[in-house]
Amino acid sequence: MVKYMGEGSGFLGVILAFFIGSAAAGPLYGAFPVAGVLLRKGSKLSNVLIMLGAWSTTKIPQLLFEASALGVPFTALRLALDIAGIAVIAYFTEKLLTKEEKTTIYEKSHLMS
Repeated sequence: MVKYMGEGSGFLGVILAFFIGSAAAGPLYGAFPVAGVLLRKGSKLSNVLIMLGAWSTTKIPQLLFEASALGVPFTALRLALDIAGIAVIAYFTEKLLTKEEKTTIYEKSHLMS
């Protein structure tokens, strides 16, 4: 995971995080064990936050239902705003956390197993 979603992953890590979150099935509380595993495997914190955000708002079955019920223009606009919002929130959250806070998050992820 370090190669694809770690510190040096760049844009590929972001895309992969969005894909994992969007393709996942199940409720949001199912995402937290996955997030813990990603953190234990060395994923970048912002990529894990992106995965959590995508899991909660950009699921593919949800988008299909929304497009049929509310229309494609609404769904496309909401999806674009969600993607931008998730990326911005994840980036700023990681930048605002101190090194000690990030270390604590990674250490606590190792206690989840």
